[in-house]
Amino acid sequence: MEVDKYIASGILELYVAGALTPEQNLEVQHYALQYPEIQKEIEAIELAILKLAASVSPKMPENGFDQIRSELDNVIQFNPVESKRKAPWANYLGWAASVALAIGLFWLYYENRNLKSEIEITSQEKLKLEETLVSTRDAIVRKEALLEQLRDQQVTVIALGGQAVSPSSFAKAYWNKEENKVIIDAQGLPEPPAGFTYQVWSLKLDPLTPTSIGLLDDFSIESDRLFVLENANDSEAFGITLEPEGGSASPTLEQLYTLGAVGR
Repeated sequence: MEVDKYIASGILELYVAGALTPEQNLEVQHYALQYPEIQKEIEAIELAILKLAASVSPKMPENGFDQIRSELDNVIQFNPVESKRKAPWANYLGWAASVALAIGLFWLYYENRNLKSEIEITSQEKLKLEETLVSTRDAIVRKEALLEQLRDQQVTVIALGGQAVSPSSFAKAYWNKEENKVIIDAQGLPEPPAGFTYQVWSLKLDPLTPTSIGLLDDFSIESDRLFVLENANDSEAFGITLEPEGGSASPTLEQLYTLGAVGR
């Protein structure tokens, strides 16, 4: 349980004010026994309200109880015309007003605390939205840059067809020989199992000589499945195999998913 968030929720103020349901009261009492910080906060709230009520309530004179006892001992004759004795309603009203004021101030304190929490939540949501917008903008810029590269007249497109381990798989390699770059479109590859990744190979065919040009890491994160790799080789074909995370020194031919020759 996150004690700080529970305290900041305002439920303890409602508990002290007696505004919770019996079930909620039991919950607060249970947590107060379990977490000393919650019990300490409850005591602090009660003390604050008592001090507030005492500061605004009318003070009783030092000999107040003696005066009350004296009045009770006196026999008061009922004479509405001549009697000038007045009941101390002003004191009673003062006490009632002080209690009402304390409740009102407590409510204002609670509402102000809620308002601060709402403002903080709104600020956090605004920050998350700004981060999302920045991330979306970066993704758009990246895709536009990739599209420009794919449209370059110097780019050779190589179709990579599915192999025995996965006949339905396919991919495309966009090779720019001038810039020594290959863009792999891996939309046609299945999600790799946990602990494995796809590895791309540049191939010389006679004799068969594979050279790794990179891994398709973060496969599940890249929604467009476009990967830019460096390739300074005089490639005659490209292949993609499934390898353990981190890649392999040589391709696992039993896990060859796609293969395609340049110029075919």
